[in-house]
Amino acid sequence: MKIGVLALQGDFIEHIKILREIGEEAMEIRLPAQLDDLAGLIIPGGESTTIGKLAVAYNLIEPLKKFGERHPIWGTCAGAIFLSKDVQRSQPLLELMDIRVARNAFGRQVDSFEWDIDIPVLEKVDPLRRPFHAIFIRAPLIESVYGGAQVLASLENGQIVAAQQGHLLATSFHPELTTDHRFHRYFISLIE
Repeated sequence: MKIGVLALQGDFIEHIKILREIGEEAMEIRLPAQLDDLAGLIIPGGESTTIGKLAVAYNLIEPLKKFGERHPIWGTCAGAIFLSKDVQRSQPLLELMDIRVARNAFGRQVDSFEWDIDIPVLEKVDPLRRPFHAIFIRAPLIESVYGGAQVLASLENGQIVAAQQGHLLATSFHPELTTDHRFHRYFISLIE
């Protein structure tokens, strides 16, 4: 099974490293034709406006939308913004997930933080119920879910930081920056 990581900008290398560590074939994706043989795709964190502009420049918006209608896509941080149907500012979006996202909702780079979060769905890949150590860097907030989207995880104050809509997954945080591979394995389970 071949998993792609959108490699226009951001931390795509970290996702590829983890995918390979868990035994998956992973490749960098930059052009529409590269989507053809993929079983799933990760859109990494980075800068969502830049990712969107580059996706437009490389004629990737429509191919990515069509891919997401049939195959699992996971967006982390900026990737979650790019997957959303609604964000406060005008920018290119895939508009695949029924989520409203607020960019940089937790503050600037200096306001980055880490938090242990209870994510029950991860028990599907690891029966030991333990918190997931999440890293938030200029993180977006999933302000609301609607339609087919469901909340997967929230902070203690109720702020939504992970959501799922069928085979689509969005996280405000960066699982690729940890040594905990449960979220990547959970994404693979959506493909299988």
